[in-house]
Amino acid sequence: MRSLTIPLLFLLMPLAEIAAFIFVGREVGVGMTLLLVLASAIAGAALLRIQGFGVLRKIQQASQNGTDPGRQLVHGAMIVIAAFLLIIPGFISDVVGLLLFIPAVRDLGWSLIKTRLTVVTMGGGGFSRGPGPEHRSSQRSGPQVIDLDEDEFSRTDGRGPTDPNDRERLK
Repeated sequence: MRSLTIPLLFLLMPLAEIAAFIFVGREVGVGMTLLLVLASAIAGAALLRIQGFGVLRKIQQASQNGTDPGRQLVHGAMIVIAAFLLIIPGFISDVVGLLLFIPAVRDLGWSLIKTRLTVVTMGGGGFSRGPGPEHRSSQRSGPQVIDLDEDEFSRTDGRGPTDPNDRERLK
């Protein structure tokens, strides 16, 4: 049943949007309906710009502080989705898009997915889960690994072959 829900939603959503266009067109007229669609697209682009820069600033602050930026990343993704929903024509999608621009609604979405989200770090300067920046030096207490190709390595301590032909023999 769950696998049928999403395709059914994609089939019913355009029909619901068409019905909403017909209803709004009857109530306010065709010209006003087209103006509302145009206004929602402009509002979506403007809100994306305004709130998007705010979220990017929060992500940058989280990365500088060494804290988990997961919440800010999800908020940023929801803002992009909200703007997309406002930009595409449709009144139902506009309502959902406007709701996603409300921080309390985004927090509700974050609380629903935060247990399923993992932030993975790359290298030393990025994000990390766990202790703050004051404990960063203790995180790298293990041996350092250096990855070399065969032509970049030779032994001079007498414990192994130094001749490239000897390496081929050991394979």
